[in-house]
Order: sequence, then C-alpha cells, then structure tokens
Amino acid sequence: MRGSEYRAGVDRGLPVGMGYFSVSFGFGAMAVSQGLGAWDAALISLTNMTSAGQFAGLTVIVAAASLWEMVLTQLIINSRYALMSLALSQRMGQRIGLLPRLLIAFFNTDEIFALAMSRTEPLTLPYMLGLGTLPILGWTGGTLCGGLAGSVLPVSIRGALGVMLYGMFVAIVVPPARQEKPVLAVVILAVVLSCLFSWTPGLKDVSAGISIVICTVAAAAVCAVLFPVADEEAAQ
Repeated sequence: MRGSEYRAGVDRGLPVGMGYFSVSFGFGAMAVSQGLGAWDAALISLTNMTSAGQFAGLTVIVAAASLWEMVLTQLIINSRYALMSLALSQRMGQRIGLLPRLLIAFFNTDEIFALAMSRTEPLTLPYMLGLGTLPILGWTGGTLCGGLAGSVLPVSIRGALGVMLYGMFVAIVVPPARQEKPVLAVVILAVVLSCLFSWTPGLKDVSAGISIVICTVAAAAVCAVLFPVADEEAAQ
C-alpha cells in the first residue's frame, strides 16, 4: 500500500520535476554569472525550493545587503507558502506527525500544492513524499547543471539563459493579468514602484532587499484596498 502510494506520487510529480529542471537551469547559470559557485547555487536550490525567493535572494546577495534584509525579503515573498501549508494540512490525516508535516511543508511549492489539493483520495505521507521527490531532484539538479554549464559557456549565452527566467515570469503573469483587472493593476503598480527605486535620485540609493520588500508590500496593500475580495456572506 505504501509503495503504491509513493509511486503514485512520483508519477504525479514527474511533469513538475521536468519543468523545474529547465527553469532552475537558468537560475544556476545566472548565479554563476553573478559570482557564485555552481555547487553553492545547487545548495541554495536544495535548501530553498522557491523560484521567486531565490532570484530575489540572489539580488540581495549580489548587492551585499545585510542579513536582516535577506530575512525580511524572503519572509515577504514566501509568506504564501505558510497559507498553502495551512490549507494542505486540512487535507492530511491525523496520523501524519509533526516532523513529516514539516518535511512536506518544506517542498510545498505552488505546483505541488495544486497537485495535492486536486487529488480526490485522502493525502497520505508516502504519496506526499513521492510527489515531492522528483521536483526536489529536478530543481536541484537543474541548478547544478546550469551552474556547471554557465561556468564554461560564453558570456552571451549565459546572458540568454538568464533572460529565460524572466520569460518564465512573464509567461506566468501575463495570462491572468489579461483576464483579471486586479492582477493587472498590481503588476503595473509593482513595475512603477520598481522603476522609481531604480531611477529616482534618493530612492535609487535604497538597498535592493529593502526596495523589493517595499514594492511587494505597497503594491499588494494598495490593490487589496482597491479590489477587496468579498466574503461568503457578501457574495450570497
């Protein structure tokens, strides 16, 4: 039973692992181009498993920002994982203990969360462990391969690999932004704020970590006020 559950999780996580390999390849190449070693980049991926958080963290590292800026940046960007873990815990049985739950929360990414929540059968520990196996290997292995390749490839190709990651973010943001006005508004506001921190005298002296936090919180707060989500009672 446990073996079949684990295999079922591995089968479901295979497409995610393949996708993570291709995306993290760009992170590895970018990390090496910014002065990190290939194995250092792989260790970051192995212990973090967060695309947006790692790229923001890389920006903070390159800028030689303080440790508390790094902590604050990661806390803001990755706060959604806490909410997803809370939702996921409601689907897991009482027999799953604290340590296994912490392990599941570690590799609970957006894609893994979506796959887990879409399962009609009860979530078991072997299934969740199988679901996270290939994504972890793909994300870490892709980063290592990208870092090793980036250390020997020409600068022009490394630059192109770095652009691949931004292309991924554009592909993620554009479709929902075209369909939902609040998403488009928060994207535009975040871009405007980021440009202000990049080009405005005085603001451009603010460190990278602090500017990321300010842009993220400000854009989310303004759009939360402008586009409040109706609760169930109001919707009824």
